[in-house]
Amino acid sequence: MAAYSESFTLATRGKGTYEITEQVARAVGESGIQTGTVTVFVRHTSASLVMMENADPSARTDMEAYFDRLVPEDEPYFTHTYEGADDMPSHIRMVLTRSSEVIPVVAGSMTLGTWQGIFLFEHRKAPHQRSISVVLVGE
Repeated sequence: MAAYSESFTLATRGKGTYEITEQVARAVGESGIQTGTVTVFVRHTSASLVMMENADPSARTDMEAYFDRLVPEDEPYFTHTYEGADDMPSHIRMVLTRSSEVIPVVAGSMTLGTWQGIFLFEHRKAPHQRSISVVLVGE
């Protein structure tokens, strides 16, 4: 059993989804692992990871708009607003999604579906530097 890990930083431009499939695929290739799993983890509480369609950007636009309606900003009942009106909503959006994804690796490649991509989902309005860890285990 072998293990491999690396991290990378992604600069966001504010709220939205940012595809990281290629960066993760590059790590899988560099690992030399042929059969196993890759775990992708975002090290923040106001951004998350989602597996989403990567062919038509309107699917992500619809998802982002849905989350804006589901967890609106500027609600008077939020008390955790130290960093602004998007502070608590960004934490709730992260909890409703994921901070990690685990993907099988077969024949040295992720076994993603035809239209699946891995995305960082930035929940804050302001640009941020997001740290992402990639860990592979296998043979």
